[in-house]
Formats: sequence, structure tokens, C-alpha cells
Amino acid sequence: KMLGRVLCTVLFVGAFPSPAEASQGHISVVLLGATGDLAKKYLWQGLFQLYIDQVSSGHSFTFHGAALTALEPGQRLMFDVLKKLSCPQDEAPNRCAVLKDQFLKLSQYHQLKTAENYSALSREIETLLRQEGLKEAGRIFYFSVPPFAYTEIAQHINSSCRPPPGAWLRVVLEKPFGHDLESAQQMAAELTGFFREEEMYRVDHYLGKQAVAHILPFRDQNRQFLDPIWNRHHVERVEVVLKETVDAKGRTSFYEQYGVIRDVLQNHLTEALMFLVMELPANVSRAQEVLQHKLQALQSLWALERSSAVLGQYQAYASQVQEELQQAPGYVSTTPTFAGVLIRSDSLRWEGVPFLLASGKALDERVGYARVLFKNRAYCTQSGALRDAGHSQCKPKQIIFYFGHGALNTPAVLVSRNLFQPVMPKDSWKEAEARSDLHIFGQPLSDFYVYSPVKERDAYSVLISNIYHGRKDFFITTENLLASWRFWTPLLDSTSLQPPRLYPGGVENQHLLDFEMVGGGVAFTVAEPAELLSPSMQMPSDFRAVQSKFRQSPLVSAWAEDLISQLASDMEEAAVRSVARSGQFHLALSGGSSPVVLFQRLARHHYSFPWQHTHVWLVDERCVPLTDSESNFLSLHRHLLQSARVPYFNIHPMPVHLHRRLCVEEDRGTELYAKDILALVANASFDLVLLGVGTDGHTASLFPHSENGLEGAPTVVLTESPIKPHQRMSLSLPLINKARQVFVLVLGKGKHDITTLLSRVGHEPRKWPVSGVRPSSGQLVWYVDYEALLG
Repeated sequence: KMLGRVLCTVLFVGAFPSPAEASQGHISVVLLGATGDLAKKYLWQGLFQLYIDQVSSGHSFTFHGAALTALEPGQRLMFDVLKKLSCPQDEAPNRCAVLKDQFLKLSQYHQLKTAENYSALSREIETLLRQEGLKEAGRIFYFSVPPFAYTEIAQHINSSCRPPPGAWLRVVLEKPFGHDLESAQQMAAELTGFFREEEMYRVDHYLGKQAVAHILPFRDQNRQFLDPIWNRHHVERVEVVLKETVDAKGRTSFYEQYGVIRDVLQNHLTEALMFLVMELPANVSRAQEVLQHKLQALQSLWALERSSAVLGQYQAYASQVQEELQQAPGYVSTTPTFAGVLIRSDSLRWEGVPFLLASGKALDERVGYARVLFKNRAYCTQSGALRDAGHSQCKPKQIIFYFGHGALNTPAVLVSRNLFQPVMPKDSWKEAEARSDLHIFGQPLSDFYVYSPVKERDAYSVLISNIYHGRKDFFITTENLLASWRFWTPLLDSTSLQPPRLYPGGVENQHLLDFEMVGGGVAFTVAEPAELLSPSMQMPSDFRAVQSKFRQSPLVSAWAEDLISQLASDMEEAAVRSVARSGQFHLALSGGSSPVVLFQRLARHHYSFPWQHTHVWLVDERCVPLTDSESNFLSLHRHLLQSARVPYFNIHPMPVHLHRRLCVEEDRGTELYAKDILALVANASFDLVLLGVGTDGHTASLFPHSENGLEGAPTVVLTESPIKPHQRMSLSLPLINKARQVFVLVLGKGKHDITTLLSRVGHEPRKWPVSGVRPSSGQLVWYVDYEALLG
């Protein structure tokens, strides 16, 4: 009876509670991929640390290493690793030897390949517990295997190796969790077919790094100091950085698929950033509150554009790819090994504050940190030499969460002495010596209050402990994972063929990778030397905008981002002309997904737009409350109106919600809107109407064979949509056709078929309502991107 003998040994050395206390049950830990690199380097050591920490907790343990390797060689490989395990430095040698011996006796190897193998493991666990008279508390399955193996393993666990009712299951998953939104959604759907959300623990090992894990507790414990200054009025910028000196040699197969953004920014750096900028829950110990606030922070970020990032690639990378992946000479890779990204938030707290994320390989130093730099409004009259340097209000004010390595070579929290002396938990963090010989960000260390961990712990040890305790806030939920990919995927798509800047690597990089914020995006500060320029490639951005005709009207076509830029400029030009002519600009905007990128472009790049003289109207609206996520007005508000200074009384949402009812004819919402238009818009002729096109040819909320709005009086009508929400309010086609200008925006491959069809059909609004858009005395211009036009 292996387990019984080991428990006796534990009792003998006095490390276990009394039998009355030892009733919390048994935990079986199954490490899949037990002989792989991650297991050898970190996971077995983390599991041993868990055993050391919890041997007196009242739980008993067994550890099951598993892999595809046959029993005898697998056993040998696994125990070679286990024999090298070490105890913390503060552990007494005698106790360490006993604990290590116990751990080895509690560990065994299994070959897990088939459903029967998993059934046999489950029977073995149940037999062992029955023999020892122990109750099962739960099972932990740690997937230290490639993601392509997840589904098959998940199926085997679900069907053959679940614990009995009353015991919990925790399944631990390692990244990568997909390479874009679509693949992440597919993987998530597969896993949720086998496991409940509360059973899945997706690991981002950065959340186990002590400095990162302490960001929320630090903010919580220092609320009294931070509440007044943790906002856009006081923070100049936020930086999250991970620099590496090593290159990708030996990992180019992985790197060619993922690159630095997927490898580091989408996960590690985004997670650290969310801890910094999310709203602080009332109780940071409540995992659900933490996860919800983190999700809200992710959802508040502005969509990324191609101009949001600068990309680099160290010079030797291409030759390493050729060598390791047997690519042909002259192979050109556009995979970035360096990225700097500018992120912004539309939250009230952080509006206007730049968040800078940067990471790369073959850089000048190995260091990681999250840094909050505060604005400095002080002017110091006394000369620097005569001032109390440590508390000078003219020195930079910053808070730094130092992940490790670099000048300090240890995790640390640093707070400028001219800010405040922070509250830190004395049992886990100690104040470090204020040395003036060490410098960080150009300042002597003595300018900071510096705290380092009392006991340094490996990130995986921290995370394995959190898995044991069921702390879900240290892991990535499905909802948060998909929100992150939803944020990053558009940037990955728009830069997938963009040649990165080449850099030599190490200290020779000098200023080549320095970048600055320019016009709402980022750009390298120095030109790329001619000898480093990448081989010439024809890129989407090299194509010039095409102007021709579509349906006998002017056509502007380009790649989506360039097209949106042109459309926004044309709208501003139209607005300026209108204001010069009549003192005001009446703009009617459509809903749907296509205009969102346009709204964001107008909000971020067109500061000369005459918003003070602009009236904003809705072309159509869904019959939902204006605060509903389906509301066109809410989308317009989020992406444009809250950033543009349009006078409140110049904003005209459609009255779809009257008398606590939605779009009821007796409430006469359509009449009210039509009267407002007649009262404020000369001759009911909008200066500019922006429309989109549906795949069925609908425009505004005028659908094929609609009973209302396709002909008759120029007015506002209620219509029916074939998709939910069915009820809509819309400007009628005759009213749209009274406009001075109408711009129609068509984006994406999904619109290619309808674009092709519209190029061939005549004026048939009952079949294809958009074909009826023909301003009676105004101009119609089509803005169609290459994907919609050419497929």
C-alpha cells in the first residue's frame, strides 16, 4: 500500500495534521506530457513545491506523469527529472530529503494513448482510494502537450477519467490558444463540448510572475494614494515591455506561425496591461468580479489599425528560417520579431492616455516591466544641486512593476519617492536597500521606494498553487480569451504582408527601433538605412486609389484602410464646404458594422472637422432601447460621438422608444422625426447621407419588397427586417434621394457577390433597394474596397 506507507512517513516527521484534521480528501494530479521540456524545466518542480506547501493542508496527493512513450522508457525519463528536484533554500536538509523521497514514492508514470488507458488510470485511482479509505476531493489534468492534441485528450478525460460526483475536475491548458479569433473560437467550442467553464484553467505564466500578480493587490492596498491620480488627468502614459536578448533560433517553426504579437503581446503584455487599467473591484479577492472588470477593460479599447504598430525583424532571422525549415534561398519572411503597439481606451478614466506595448528578440537587454509614468506639472526654482533630490517634485514620477532580470535581476515594485511611500504586505515583500550606484530609467535607485519579494517563487509554482486553490482570476476565461483575439486579430490581418524593418540585433540596434506617437498611430523615429531595407515586395499599400464609375456614378476603390481614410477626408471636405456655404452641416449616418471603422477614423484623425456646426442624424435605427448593444445610436455614440465635440442639441437619435414602448405606430415616432427634419434641415435635403449595402441589396433599413419607404413621400417609415431585431425605423428612399450628396460604403469579401450583381442590374428598388439610390439633384459616390469589388 504505497500511499499508506508514505502517509505514515509524513506523520512520523511531524509534517501532517492529526487524523481528525486530515479529512479534506485526496487529489490526483495528472501531468500529460510529463517528459517534455516544459515539464522538465518548470512543471515537476512546481508540483513538488505544491506538495511541500500543502503536505500539512489535510489533502493527500498522488502524482501521475503521463505521455505517449511506452512504460519502461517513459518511467526512466520521468524519474531522471524527479531525482533532480530541489527544495527551497529555507527548507531544512533533513526535511527536504524526506519530502523528496515521499514525492517520488507518490509519483508514477503511465502511458496514456487510448480511451482504455484513461479508463485504467481512473480505475487505479479509485482502487487506491478505496484501499486507503480516502474520499476523492478532485483531479487536476495538466495539458503540457501541443494544442492539436487537446480535443482527443479532452474526449478521453470526459468519457473515461472524470472524478465521481462530489469531486471537482480542473483541466489546465497551455498556450497557444489559437492564432486568431476564428481558430480560438473553434478551439473554445471544441473544449466546451467536454468541460464546463469553471473546470478550465488557461495558463498565461506571466500572471504567475510575482510583480504581475501583485499589481491588483498593490492598487487595492494603496487606494488612498492612487484613487486621485490613477486617471487621464495625472497619467502621462502606460508602458508594458518585454525585451529579450536571445533570438528565435531553434524555434523558427513556431515563430513563423506566430510571430512576436501572437507570442507575447496578445497574451502576456495584454494581461499585465489589463491589471493596470481595469476598474478596481470592491473586493479583489472575488475572482468573478476581477474577471468581469478585466473583460470590460478589454472591450473599452479602441480597435487597432495598421498605423497602430511598428514591426521589426532581426537580420539573421530569414537565414535561420531557410536553414531550419529548408526554405529556398531568397525566401522572404514577413514575420515580426519586434513590435511596438499604441493602444488607447475610450473609458472615462483613460481617454487620451497612450498605452505602449513593446517586445522583441535580439534586443540589447533582457528585462520586463509595466510602468506608469505620471504627468509632471511642477517647476522647481531651486537648482538641482541644492535640492533634496529624492523628494524633488521636478523629477519623474512613476510606478514600476519590474518582472525580473535587467539591472535589478529580481522582481520588484518601485515607487518614486516624490509620489508616496506605498503600503506593502510585510510577510511577502521587503524594502530593498536604496542604492545610488544602480540606475533605472536614467534615475538612481535611491530615487525610489524599492520592494522585492521576501521569497522569490517561480511563476509556475505560483500558478500551480492557484490551480490547487481554485483561483480562477489568475487564468484566462473563454470570454476574455476571445475578447483579446477580437482586439488583436484585425491588426494581425492588416499587417500580415507588411515588410518589417530589419535590425542587426543586440547593442548594434542603436536607435533603429525607437518609435514615437504620430497622428494617432506610431512610427519609427529614424529612417531605415538603405543597406537594411528588405527585398522589394508589392504590398497592398503600394496600390493607388482607383477612381472610375460604378452604376454610372463616381467610384472610389482602394484597400479597406486607405479607402476609409479617403472617405473620412472627403466627408470632412464636404462638411467644411457646407459650413462655409450655410453655417451648418447636416449629416445622416447609417448603422451596421461597416461604418464603425469610419467613425473611429473620424474620431481619431480629423480634429479639424467642424463638429461644432454639425448636426448628426440617423439614417436608420433598430427598434431597441438606445442603450441596447443592438442600437445603431449606441454604436455611433461609442465610436464617434463621445470623442467628437458635437453640441448635445445637434445630436438627433431616432425616437424608437416612446412611452416605454418600442416603435408603436400610435406613438408617431416617425412623424416626430420627420417634423424635426423639416424644421431644421432646409428643404429636408441633408448635406450628406452615408449608406451601406447588405448582402441582399438592402440599404438603410429598406429591405427587398418592403411595404414602406421604397417609394412615395420623402418621409420617415417603420419597416420590417428579415433578421432580428425585426422592427426598424428608417429614412425613406425618396427622402434619401433629396440629399445634396450620398456616399455608399461597401467593405469586405462578403459583399463581393452583391457588388457584382449591382454592377449589372438597373433601377429595381423593390428587388434591390440600394439600386433606387439616385439623388434627384445631388451627387452619388460609391466607396468600394478591393475585396468587395474584386473578390
